[in-house]
Amino acid sequence: MGELMRQYWIPALVSSELAPDGAPLRLKLLGEQLIAFRDSSGRVGIMDQKCPHRCASLFFGRNEHDGIRCVYHGWKFDVEGNCVHAPNLPGPLATRNRIKAKAYSVRERAGLIWVYIGPRETPPELPGLQALGLDDEERSIWCLQRQSNYLQAMEGEIDTSHLGFLHGGMVQSEDPTLANRAPKYKVVDTEVGVLYGAFREQDEQHLNWRFASFSLPFWTQPPPTPLGRDRVARAFVPMDDTHTMLFCISDKRFVLSAHDNEDKHKLLGGAPGISFNYEYLPNTTDWYGRWRLASNRTNDYRIDREVQRTKSFTGIEGLEVQDVCITESMGPITDHQSEHLVPSDIMVARTRRRLLRAAIALRDEGAIPPGVHAPAAYASAWGGFTNAEKDISFDEVYRARTMKVPSGETVDG
Repeated sequence: MGELMRQYWIPALVSSELAPDGAPLRLKLLGEQLIAFRDSSGRVGIMDQKCPHRCASLFFGRNEHDGIRCVYHGWKFDVEGNCVHAPNLPGPLATRNRIKAKAYSVRERAGLIWVYIGPRETPPELPGLQALGLDDEERSIWCLQRQSNYLQAMEGEIDTSHLGFLHGGMVQSEDPTLANRAPKYKVVDTEVGVLYGAFREQDEQHLNWRFASFSLPFWTQPPPTPLGRDRVARAFVPMDDTHTMLFCISDKRFVLSAHDNEDKHKLLGGAPGISFNYEYLPNTTDWYGRWRLASNRTNDYRIDREVQRTKSFTGIEGLEVQDVCITESMGPITDHQSEHLVPSDIMVARTRRRLLRAAIALRDEGAIPPGVHAPAAYASAWGGFTNAEKDISFDEVYRARTMKVPSGETVDG
């Protein structure tokens, strides 16, 4: 699966995490130990943390004059990994040699620093996600680290039936999501992933639909706002097998954005526990020291059993904290042999199948994974809810709100 991930551009950092000539930052990504730094000219370098001379850590290096200088013997490397100065080498070799640090291609877009750590000399294009087109003044970006495998973290995002329990289990409402907690499903493979539509009766003539998308290798578009309104992209990026960094990009009015807005307080009728102001632990310099929640497994996510008994289904404050608690409670890597999947898990099952097929095709046939050479296809991925007359098909409902048509075989669940 790691080789599959390496075919794509990966969000690595928020741009604001690096300052010109500032301290280098330890970065764990797909199990690799890297450093990231921004040089005097504002360019970003992401490279192996080990100096290619004697393998000392470049985290302790000096970020100076458009390069990172190892403090062991003074060797200096630019953002492309070229050794531009080796002061303990004689004569011309001090400034002209073929030694390189292992460095990766980097781009900045939409407030994020992206890295390509794949095999191609010329990287593919960035994915054409709708959210990447947001202007700086429109855009919300935030991050959150999860101490679990990326797949179980991501699967919580594409599992719509948990909404009426984990987040709204104590709420009594005529909203279809809460009035009927066992929706039916239609699921279809798309050009770059999987799309589901969960549907319930709104009234005698109408269905309520909740659509959400998965796009390879780790992108989701959840359904808490009207379909086709909000540009959203959420990336569950593997730091390693047991740690995941969630990157959230959206417009500021989106209810799961980093900005306060009126719609947030209306989600699930303003249910107890559904808050969005998260407390983070201070960042540290270790490999897992960024974007950690203060409510975490060491304090049982600050669960309040009295609140759970009387007000909130979980007794845990914060929508994302509730999600983190549950996916981390499965253990760092879930043993899927212990699961008993049911029809409401059809999106989870189809997403696993999509990923496995792509990974096997890459391994056995060298097949380029979906989306690598079709960045524009990501623009068709949307999430959201809508009502439609019962005789309007799944495809027609989605197309009417997004002007996009799902492709592939539709499966009922």
